[in-house]
Amino acid sequence: MNVVSNSDLWMFISSKGGLTAGRRNPDNALFPYYTDDQIHDAGEITGHKAIVFVTKDGKSFLWEPFSARYAGVYRFERNIYKNIIGNKLIFEEVNHDLNICFRYAWLNCNEFGFVIRAQIENLNSMPVNVNILNGIQNILPAQVERRLQLEYSTLVDGYKKSELREASGLGLFILSSVPTDKAEPNESLKANTVWSAGLEDATILLSARQLERFRRGLAVRQETDVRGVRGAYFLQSEIELAPGSGKTWYIVADINKDHSDVAALSDFLTSRPNFQQRIEDAILNDSERLKIKIAQADGCQLTDDAFNNFRHFSNTLYNIMRGGIFDNGYLVEKDDFLRFLQTANRDTAQKYGPVLDGLPGQLNVNDLLQHIPAPDPNLERLASQYLPLTFSRRHGDPSRPWNQFSIELKDEQGNKKLDYQGNWRDIFQNWEALALSYPEYLEHMIASSSAPRPPTDIIPTGSFVTASIGRWWILPIPGPISGIGETTRSFIC
Repeated sequence: MNVVSNSDLWMFISSKGGLTAGRRNPDNALFPYYTDDQIHDAGEITGHKAIVFVTKDGKSFLWEPFSARYAGVYRFERNIYKNIIGNKLIFEEVNHDLNICFRYAWLNCNEFGFVIRAQIENLNSMPVNVNILNGIQNILPAQVERRLQLEYSTLVDGYKKSELREASGLGLFILSSVPTDKAEPNESLKANTVWSAGLEDATILLSARQLERFRRGLAVRQETDVRGVRGAYFLQSEIELAPGSGKTWYIVADINKDHSDVAALSDFLTSRPNFQQRIEDAILNDSERLKIKIAQADGCQLTDDAFNNFRHFSNTLYNIMRGGIFDNGYLVEKDDFLRFLQTANRDTAQKYGPVLDGLPGQLNVNDLLQHIPAPDPNLERLASQYLPLTFSRRHGDPSRPWNQFSIELKDEQGNKKLDYQGNWRDIFQNWEALALSYPEYLEHMIASSSAPRPPTDIIPTGSFVTASIGRWWILPIPGPISGIGETTRSFIC
């Protein structure tokens, strides 16, 4: 399943619980980016894990929700819920023998990153004591690119270092140094971070090494500095649950934090704000922003068929995730247009820079051509090709490893970045639908899909040419093409 977000957060998750997730692209992963067969197999070692001792009537019972370890021991019911927007996923297991329900949700928001909201509920008519160990495992340190993980995972494990800031409960997952064959220092200066809220005074583990100890009913010891093993963030706590009551807590993870980010996050955590409200507000805010994107592409319908409404909503979401959505309707930003010109044609951008600097900060896309100094075919062509798209993600996921994706919403300085990547199939498959919502951009879509004709002296005899957004391929024709006359041959060549 794909859990979407309003930002550059991405997640692909198995119904067995194994997953991969991160920001921007697979080179910035929180959990290792593998193909979907390996994600299905990794449910016991990657992602969420819960181990529970339930004490009732003077007896203790060991239970691991969502695990196959104790199949047949309990009568249970498992459910998976996904919201209509597609950015929330809930796993739920109800143990009918113990009358205990455990559920956890994968949520996200740009402010905090990935959020697990866990809850345990007592369905008994009497109080119960719960000793729980809950968290996430196989957390990658920062700066582990996909190829490094795929080809040198055992080496990466040796360089892993996990630290706990006990005052704030903040876990830092870093490389002791970036692996290199060069005889030079290569310090890792960023960290992936995990913290929690809602289980105060919990014992925190930074690895999975004590899980078997906990299963045997033995006490676990807090870990503050772990090296050379895969990172994890587990909370161990005892909870008294009154009849019909429950307990909720949060585990929050994000990637690529520098020193100033870590300092600011530590200050935030030690200030003890209303964590639950802050997290829930941030999640709600991002959900509303995602709805707005879908609404801008006419994805919100109201008919007498609710399932058809949901289907259209989902189709529109995935269409704009592939082809993009216009950042601000028909309004374009002068600065972004100038950056586009600088990339597309440096000479033209330099020639008309002083004149174009006089444009308003924002203007309607239809007014662009009216402000172009006439006559200049190059500048007119470039203005016609300009498309201020955002949210475009190159197609790809763990079930199609031959394709790659990259969610380009910000530059290295954190500034907004308007970007899209496409080919002819995107034009017909994604932009055709988008053009119905933004008809004034139709000519820009056509212009941006055109490529200048290559010089005729480089086309070998007996070849034809195909184009895709600024690239030309010259392909040999093995023999005569029946049914194609000279006029058609001239057209395609």
